[in-house]
Amino acid sequence: MAYGLSVLDLVAVGEGHTPREALRTSALLARLAEARGFRRYWVAEHHSMPGIASSSPAVILAYLAAQTDRIRLGSGGVMLPHHAPLVVAEQFHTLEAMAPGRVDLGLGRAPGTDQVTARALRRTDGPATGDSFPADVAELMAFLDDDFPEGHPYRRRVHAVPGPVQGDSVGRPAVWLLGSSGFSARLAGLLGLPFAFAHHFAARNTLPALELYRQSFRPSPALAEPYTVVGVFAFAAETEEQARDQARTGALTTVRFRSGRPGLVPTPAEARSHVFTANEQEILAGWLENAVHGTPDSVRDQLDTLAKYTDADELMLASNAHGLEERLMSLSLIADSYGLPHAGPWPA
Repeated sequence: MAYGLSVLDLVAVGEGHTPREALRTSALLARLAEARGFRRYWVAEHHSMPGIASSSPAVILAYLAAQTDRIRLGSGGVMLPHHAPLVVAEQFHTLEAMAPGRVDLGLGRAPGTDQVTARALRRTDGPATGDSFPADVAELMAFLDDDFPEGHPYRRRVHAVPGPVQGDSVGRPAVWLLGSSGFSARLAGLLGLPFAFAHHFAARNTLPALELYRQSFRPSPALAEPYTVVGVFAFAAETEEQARDQARTGALTTVRFRSGRPGLVPTPAEARSHVFTANEQEILAGWLENAVHGTPDSVRDQLDTLAKYTDADELMLASNAHGLEERLMSLSLIADSYGLPHAGPWPA
């Protein structure tokens, strides 16, 4: 296979389910992904969304680190403008100490929520613009490496712990930049970092952003050549109808969020019976156009096409669907369609 497969988990909470059940399913999904040879398992940061339980990536990753042994774990991503770089460095050095050599620190500049919630997170009345993102990334990397330049007020005075100040045995998480536009794509290229693009909600920008990243790329100690991951909604089921039903639950969730009415992920029956307004129909059509869903062979064909179209090194599969068991089955069916081996048992 010319590209790798990974998983992006929003820890979706569906109608009739609880956050505890959603988190338990995430642990099972991570163990399944590990057993089937997926490269990495990332969790996203979202806030004030009833249908998503992934507001605290570092906490969830610690939970998943205790449940897995080999698969890379990471944030897809930490929305850095909400956090002090020192705190993020300490959290992810701690994770690296828990799961040495398999932690990814994916960084984003988007709010990951609405503007009012973003103001509550940042404790400021100003708009959530992300203008300080390049400086925040630079400060975070300096904390990760314990390497501020001479004359900087933090040099030799402020250290992220766990961290290099405690000795060479403390590892460093791999830093990624995430984006849905050219801003982070260009910054990732200039810094020589791997780049993950959110094709699942910004498909029109996919090719321009990836091209800008590759054109801007400068080799760095972290990376000699450009490396790209493309995020895509993907859901497989035994029949096209079953897959479409689960895909529509994720679509209706998106419609409600963009209309200012976020809620739990609806059931397939609710999604089938929902009467979409003209504006909602436009959102629905755009979402379904870029989502991959169907029988396992159909899903693989669509993913092959996307990988060829984007020349991605990895595709990262997101599944913001309603059913807990259905999400586990979808990942198994996709793994089967690629002929991925069963590397070990995983408890159901």
